[in-house]
Amino acid sequence: MQQAQNELGAFLRANRSRTEPADVGLPAGGGSRRVKGLRREEVAVLAGVSADYYARLEQGRERNPSPQVIDAVGRAMRLTPDARTHLFRLANLHPALTSAADRDVVHPSLLHLLDAFPAAAAYVLSPAFDILAKNAVAAALLAPFDGTSNMVRVLFYHPRAREVFVEWPTVARATVHALRLHAGRFPDDPGINELVSELSQASADFRELWQDNAVENMARAFKVFVLPETGRIELTYQTFDVHDAPGQQLLVGVPQPGSPSATAVESLVAPATLGVTAT
Repeated sequence: MQQAQNELGAFLRANRSRTEPADVGLPAGGGSRRVKGLRREEVAVLAGVSADYYARLEQGRERNPSPQVIDAVGRAMRLTPDARTHLFRLANLHPALTSAADRDVVHPSLLHLLDAFPAAAAYVLSPAFDILAKNAVAAALLAPFDGTSNMVRVLFYHPRAREVFVEWPTVARATVHALRLHAGRFPDDPGINELVSELSQASADFRELWQDNAVENMARAFKVFVLPETGRIELTYQTFDVHDAPGQQLLVGVPQPGSPSATAVESLVAPATLGVTAT
């Protein structure tokens, strides 16, 4: 419980510092403000609680906040729906999901579905962003990273990551924010816990993004790949939760029809036989 409350306090402080007074209808205060973002007292007023109560909440000394208080605090800081859901979980007010024991096994029907996207990059990720299966287009796009099956490790370790993902800062930030959301949903997942511990020590870039304490689901994303054989490929991704395997996600990236990216995708898979690769 103490660890959860410490995480709750860190999350509240991070979001309080990101909330500008003008965003919530308060005067900016000019140079007289000594803290970035909102003061604790201002959040307390906006949420309708005492300043002492809110301070205890941030410090981890208030261990049983009510749903009404957590909802009011989230509204006070104008949290996004994903961030508000994460806030409730950190306060132990939403039951944390338990990742399925077979979370690394992709159902045969889902494997078959991947092959139904011949002109799109489709792959399945575990809660810790391990690539569990991919179709021919995804395999071709990710070929530079053969031997590394975890997308977070690819982004922060692989020497070609910033070459292939030319908009690396955007992709890395979105991935870490989604990973933190998964960590709140699946606190028992050893893959997530090991990954966060490892990268927090090994990568300063990861550590900085993780300490940002931001969360966001990767429902939609725009990614740009640059490969030597095709050049620039632009894909718009949609992410789908796999409901019978909690934590697994299906990502499907498609190019704009008739675009150079669509032509490039066709050239990637034309020499190969279409099929699904389970990792």
